[in-house]
Amino acid sequence: MEKILEGLVSSTHPLPLKRAIVRRVVESAEAPLSEPQCRAMFELSTRLILQGPDPFQRQVGRQVLEAYARHHRAAFEAFFTRGLVLALLRGAGGEGPPSIPPGLDPAVLDYIQGGLRLLISCPAVLELFALLQEEASRLVGERPPAPLCARLCQLLADFPQCLPRGRKAALGFCQQLVRSIAHFQTQGTREAELRLYVAQVSQVSGLLRSVWKTEPDTLLPSLQELFAIISSIDTSFEPSVALASLVQHIPLQMITVLIGSLTTDPNVKDASMTQALCRMIEWLSWPLAQHVETWVIALLKGLAAVQKFTILIDVTLLKIELVFNRLWFPLVRPGALAVLSHMLLSFQHSPEAFHLIVPHVVKLVKSFKSNSLPSSTTFLGQLSELIHCMMYHYSGFPELYEPILEAIKDLPKPGEEKIKMILNQSAWTSQSSSLQSCLSGFSGKSETGKTGLINLGNTCYMNSVIQALFMATDFRRHVLSLNLNGCNSLMRKLQHLFAFLAHTQREAYAPRIFFEASRPPWFAARTQQDCSEYLRFLLDRLHEEERTLKALSSSELPGDMNDESLVQDVSSKTPLSTKPPAAAEDRTLIEKMFRGKLQTSICCSNCKSTSHKEEPFTDLSLAFCPPVFLENGEPAKVDNLSEGKDTSMEPVNNVAFSPVAETTSDILAVGDCSEMVMNDGTPKDHPIDSDCENVTDPVTCKTECKDSLQKHVTEVTPSVIDLLNYFLAPEVLKGDNKYYCEKCASLQNAEKTMQVVEEPEYLILTLLRFSYDPKCHIRRKILDNVSLPLVLELPVKRTVSSLSPVSGVWSVGVEFSDTGENLAKKLKPSGAEEAGCSQLIPYVLSSVVVHSGISSESGHYYSYARNVSSSGSSSGSFDQSQSLALAYPQNNFMAGEAPVAAVEKKLGENEVSKEWFLFNDSRVTFTSFQSVQKITSRFPKDTAYVLLYKKQNSANALNASSANGLWVNGDPPLQKDLMDAITKDNKLYLQEQELSARTQALQAAAASCSFRPNGFDDNDPPGSCGPTGGGGGGGFSTIGGLAVM
Repeated sequence: MEKILEGLVSSTHPLPLKRAIVRRVVESAEAPLSEPQCRAMFELSTRLILQGPDPFQRQVGRQVLEAYARHHRAAFEAFFTRGLVLALLRGAGGEGPPSIPPGLDPAVLDYIQGGLRLLISCPAVLELFALLQEEASRLVGERPPAPLCARLCQLLADFPQCLPRGRKAALGFCQQLVRSIAHFQTQGTREAELRLYVAQVSQVSGLLRSVWKTEPDTLLPSLQELFAIISSIDTSFEPSVALASLVQHIPLQMITVLIGSLTTDPNVKDASMTQALCRMIEWLSWPLAQHVETWVIALLKGLAAVQKFTILIDVTLLKIELVFNRLWFPLVRPGALAVLSHMLLSFQHSPEAFHLIVPHVVKLVKSFKSNSLPSSTTFLGQLSELIHCMMYHYSGFPELYEPILEAIKDLPKPGEEKIKMILNQSAWTSQSSSLQSCLSGFSGKSETGKTGLINLGNTCYMNSVIQALFMATDFRRHVLSLNLNGCNSLMRKLQHLFAFLAHTQREAYAPRIFFEASRPPWFAARTQQDCSEYLRFLLDRLHEEERTLKALSSSELPGDMNDESLVQDVSSKTPLSTKPPAAAEDRTLIEKMFRGKLQTSICCSNCKSTSHKEEPFTDLSLAFCPPVFLENGEPAKVDNLSEGKDTSMEPVNNVAFSPVAETTSDILAVGDCSEMVMNDGTPKDHPIDSDCENVTDPVTCKTECKDSLQKHVTEVTPSVIDLLNYFLAPEVLKGDNKYYCEKCASLQNAEKTMQVVEEPEYLILTLLRFSYDPKCHIRRKILDNVSLPLVLELPVKRTVSSLSPVSGVWSVGVEFSDTGENLAKKLKPSGAEEAGCSQLIPYVLSSVVVHSGISSESGHYYSYARNVSSSGSSSGSFDQSQSLALAYPQNNFMAGEAPVAAVEKKLGENEVSKEWFLFNDSRVTFTSFQSVQKITSRFPKDTAYVLLYKKQNSANALNASSANGLWVNGDPPLQKDLMDAITKDNKLYLQEQELSARTQALQAAAASCSFRPNGFDDNDPPGSCGPTGGGGGGGFSTIGGLAVM
């Protein structure tokens, strides 16, 4: 029968005839046959299956073998033995017939799988299972090609009894299978061939998943083998991208453990980690592989958490273009976009990575715009958001960004707050990690995205002022937009400081150079000073310096004088002289931003003649009004109302003193920032000042001073409105304070009024909280709480001439520095008769500098601030109905809620009150306007001292519309030297963090070590601003690595 069948299948008879005869042969299998006859049929069918030249013969072999084996089970069991299977698998020798092929082919595995299926119920199959357990490990170890390995895995998946048993054998099998996948290579480039290759790889990875589920102990060693392969730096072997198929089978719950183990393993060298990460990124090109992007991003974050920034920088620059190119392929586009977004948004120290893909963006956007598929629209929206974030962060390259802006102009653009949030959460220095034991003392920017200023030793007075000026949006933009190349002026140093505050990756910055350049000569180093005095000096210096440089810009400097010597010469001039500029365009930046004008009018009561004098100011110093002024409700002319103010409110400059206390043991001090608040929130008594030594009865002095301090806290809470009303109220000059009238040629009673005739862009208000107490011979602080309106309207006197553009001409003989406290002695509360001719100018609160303590020479300064532009607050402009008018009874809120409460309620609905920041030296945190308002009620010695209000709807705004809309972040582009300096320092900072992290990891591995608790600046000098200096401001975070400028 076998000879007939063999001759038939190889004959040239018609195929239908051959099939009919084969059918008869198969049916004859039911007839009894001898064992030799059966064996002959089994051998023939085996040859046809393994060596048949065409599909017909191989099909005939399978049909005949199955039929005869089913009806002659014992004979087939005797034929399909261990020896036969071993010979088939090894391709030579053994007990098999000579017709067995010399090499292993997938068809052999098909044949074996069919034989096992026929013998599944026979006891002899157990011996075959044991053989296949051994042979499977051997075959996998020989690195079979993808087709053969996939067929073997299919056999093992159908017969799991053939899988190696025992942890050791199973582990070895899994590791060998991972190595085999690493050697897979596709044999074609056509789509059908690629699909077949992907299916084969999926078959193999699917078997590994089954083994991992059955033997969980094999998973971690298998992954270790996987990492060893992809981290190899052997250039002679490149692992197959097919390894990406394994990632989808790794439980996501293991991310934390695996990434933590990899990133903290001291045996993993940087070169190996870099190689592994690069190859994982290349896996993004593998279709149908799930979670590859999840693991790549997790590893990037893990490396950032342990400050291995060198690896991150190298990998990003090497692979960012490859990842971008993967966006062209739909199957891998979502994963590629996720990785691209993370790589770009986290690479914030330099524009280098972003600029590598910039040339390719326009082409990609145009291609997807021509495709109207919903998926393309969604993708373009996500890409546009990413591009806007990067152009916001790295403004200043219009030649690169202009084509991109044109290409994405009709795509959605994220808001500025969303951009800031995305950038803040994505930076390497803001990554969160559960591996706290591996984290160093370094930390990046806080969640606010703002940079703190390091206290250099009682420099909080400078830090609080600088942060307030930096948050003055229009002023900051003007400073950053100045072209100061080659100039070593103080303005150049301020520009440098502002640029670093905006773009550094550091949590806090050390402004050493700026401090030394801007410190007034009479300010002793490392001692506390008055922030108001410093602010006034700083603005005067900047003004005088710019005015002098402008005057000399058209002429050559003396041969022996350069810019630096000129700046030093300007700073040494005291007092600063001021000459009238020729036109408004010649005004200095300080004049444009901070200068206003006050008009003093004195009317003689006898001849009714009136004299006028205009004086410029950069800040207004507001004295506290007496209770009678608040109780009257309507300010009236008061005879010499200000005399008491002039006596008790004398401004203080650099006079050392301390308040009075019952005992010195009541004070808890760190440096000079004494904790003066009881546990119940009430002020403690203060220690005796040395100035009281000449007093006969020190106890009496203590008691009187204590009573004086307590009496000074008024029951009625005044507002800034009240203080400004009192400042502008009329004063009757009589008695010893009579006015000398030139017309009458004698002393006469008179009325003096003050009016603002030119409003500044930024209105600086200083609350005169420090006064001299003649009874105790000390300078004391007024601890009264003052209500701070978020919005106020300043009455500005308008005349026919003032309606035209401001001429900018100053009164002859008036010094620019004759402002603030000197003017405070001259300006008194205003009357209502002038209100009708005043124009109300709206202002919005921009920042508040708070003083914590009871002396101007001690305590601590910190500031609250928010971004306010000329068009409105950070969240939009205000309706005038929301504002608090700075006027008199007719504008007061007569019923309902108090004015400030009404505004706070309205602003709370708009969430404007949540956009405040608290700048406390190194520490920057989110806060709210409610916290600003309640600071003194919560911490009695923390009081508002200097306020900055921003005029709304200003014509001097420098906004994002400049430079053809290329100021994508609202701030002007930085000059190249500034950007280069920031990039260099950011790289240095990342290297510092990485070095510190590695050092601490080694120390932690060697032995435990003690450390200083978080919350303290390192090496606070004696008498410095320590953590307890500001109750409302909070403490300080430890800073590692200082940037010195």
